[in-house]
Amino acid sequence: MAHIALSTSASASATLLLPFNRGAKQWTNKLFPGFPKRYGTGFSLFPNKVVRFVGSGVTVANGGVVEISEGEKAPRSYVWQDNKKPRVCILGGGFGGLYTALRLESLVWPDDKKPQVLLVDQSERFVFKPMLYELLSGEVDAWEIAPRFLDLLANTSVQFFQDRVKLLHPADHLGMNGPSRSSCGGTVHLESGLLIEYDWLVLALGAESKLDFVPGALEFALPFSTLEDAHKVDNKLRTLERTNFGKGSPIRVAVVGCGYAGVELAATVAERLQDGGIVQAINVDTTICPTAPPGNREAALKVLSSRKVQLLLGYFVRSIQRVGNAEASEKLTDSGAVPGIAAEHDHEKYILELQPAERGFQRQIIEADLVLWTVGSKPLLPLLEPGDKPHELPLNARGQAETDETLRVKGHPRIFALGDSSSLRDSNGRLLPATAQVAFQQADFAGWNLWAAINDRPLLPFRFQNLGEMMTLGSNDAAISPSFIEGLTLEGPIGHTARKIAYLIRLPTDEHRLKVGISWLTKSAINSVSSLQSTLSKVLSGS
Repeated sequence: MAHIALSTSASASATLLLPFNRGAKQWTNKLFPGFPKRYGTGFSLFPNKVVRFVGSGVTVANGGVVEISEGEKAPRSYVWQDNKKPRVCILGGGFGGLYTALRLESLVWPDDKKPQVLLVDQSERFVFKPMLYELLSGEVDAWEIAPRFLDLLANTSVQFFQDRVKLLHPADHLGMNGPSRSSCGGTVHLESGLLIEYDWLVLALGAESKLDFVPGALEFALPFSTLEDAHKVDNKLRTLERTNFGKGSPIRVAVVGCGYAGVELAATVAERLQDGGIVQAINVDTTICPTAPPGNREAALKVLSSRKVQLLLGYFVRSIQRVGNAEASEKLTDSGAVPGIAAEHDHEKYILELQPAERGFQRQIIEADLVLWTVGSKPLLPLLEPGDKPHELPLNARGQAETDETLRVKGHPRIFALGDSSSLRDSNGRLLPATAQVAFQQADFAGWNLWAAINDRPLLPFRFQNLGEMMTLGSNDAAISPSFIEGLTLEGPIGHTARKIAYLIRLPTDEHRLKVGISWLTKSAINSVSSLQSTLSKVLSGS
């Protein structure tokens, strides 16, 4: 039986986004917070007694009870606080899942129809993934872009489980599409053994990095799509910086993929290493960011060139091997590379074999101290289907749920899917990209359509509105191409400031936005004073 971990889209492609209104009610909750019930994470079993607990690493916030009898091996059922109110279970706490929960909280409900909302994610933190790069550059602190779910949901009625999803058992495909309180929409089995019965389900599981299609990638390359990935990359860079300090030999970093994620990562790492590193970016296409607006692509090329990032375009990685210093030097010499570049290191190295994607190119072998992987992802839905009923959800070839224009899964009126879990096409028939912008907008519609479905109102068709695209290119550099002004690209410090403001607006809650805004203003003031002092020191020393 497959056990999978919840995750969210690792897309680093950043987008211009506008906030959606959460209503005045949320401010009332912040000024006069309640005292939600909390349950601990420890538990014990007593013979022949029913006990309440949160088990096997599960964290429950804002209420909720789990019942189990000693000796029972059947799944343990989660008990909702009110059996008469609709029960909404949201799987995945990324942009799609968390923002759907917050949207539901902000809407005005009849007293007897306000749903109980349960959010499930394997992590204790929400991660604002488009800003993971700033962790490597030191621009942001982890708490700013990865707040705890318990903190974000403290002043709401949304409940939170920290757990992994194991299986889905939808029941709405049997034609159960009556009033929300009349019947169960299905059940969710969690890895800890808990069973959650729901009336409405939201699939926002995201996707995980796909490294298993290239020999050696899974073992030796580091993905960059989660908070844990960012910490691993940062720790590895710190280790390499300490190891190479004073030796005069550059740190060699290979970035696989030159979409938004690869280009942003290559620009950030090259800026951090400066003259102490060599960054090589590999892409199967003969250009970087092939789907990006021309202004963004040109700004990125300019920055990569200024930081001496080597672009290996028109190549794909055939294999990755881990070798010792002597082996690395021998392989590189045999391949025609400059001998001796693997010397002076006391750690393991990696050899990447590059195969040309087009005629006229020759095979290459390159060396790296660190391999960063930004290509390929796989949705998690196929792993959640029971073995005896493998086709309960209509999935496309990529493993995404087929949805209608209201974001409901086809044939399942009680299930909504969004983000990486959803397969939805735009007005031109093209699949919507797995970006933060799409997930943001879908969450707004999913929340509203859940309200409409529960209150027997017409559902709204989702229409994606492309607001533009943006990308970070370093600690004081970014590129933004808004869709509403054709041909305009903001780059450099102006683009960097505009990008941070756009993302500040899009942080999950008003309270968190306020905290982060104050933090960023404080850092900006400190940096300005430091820069002024440095300038004055130079002027005075020169005179």
